[in-house]
Amino acid sequence: GSVNPMFVLPHAVAARGDALGAGWAGSLCMGAGQFCTNPGVAVVIDGPEADVFVSAASAGLETVGAQTMLTEGIARAYRTGRDRVQASAGVREVLTSTCDLRNATPYLFETTGQAWLADHTLGEEVFGPLGIVVRVQDAAEMETIARSLVGQLTCTLHMDGDDTPLARRLMPVLERKAGRLLANGY
Repeated sequence: GSVNPMFVLPHAVAARGDALGAGWAGSLCMGAGQFCTNPGVAVVIDGPEADVFVSAASAGLETVGAQTMLTEGIARAYRTGRDRVQASAGVREVLTSTCDLRNATPYLFETTGQAWLADHTLGEEVFGPLGIVVRVQDAAEMETIARSLVGQLTCTLHMDGDDTPLARRLMPVLERKAGRLLANGY
């Protein structure tokens, strides 16, 4: 599976973190999160700007009702993945809901870069509307996260012009990890 990580670079999140969080929430829930390119992970440098991003994503997800998944097996796998993430050390629940049968409701979790790097299962796909925010300490840890990824369908850079130096450091890493790179999209 692919978690299709988004790297939300510092200037972009400072300028438009609320819009990025809301946009991510919409993308997570499109088709009950059953698109293979669903961006299930957002990597962002910890701080007040990350708080704005997470709050906007959570607010966007709160309004999403239950959606029907394609099969009972997919719905069961979604609940199993959710339970695995919930039980992982260093993971904090931001938004939880209740889902059963073939219904999927959104979940949002966050963790640190250190916890992400220590638990490879956090990088395993949860097929459905579940997102994980990885709060890293700095650009160097963001780059370490990028290097730790296994093959992905997509990787995304959300960036502004002033983020270009960091994007140039990430691009050679991500182009070897993903089949498609996106800039400022979902």
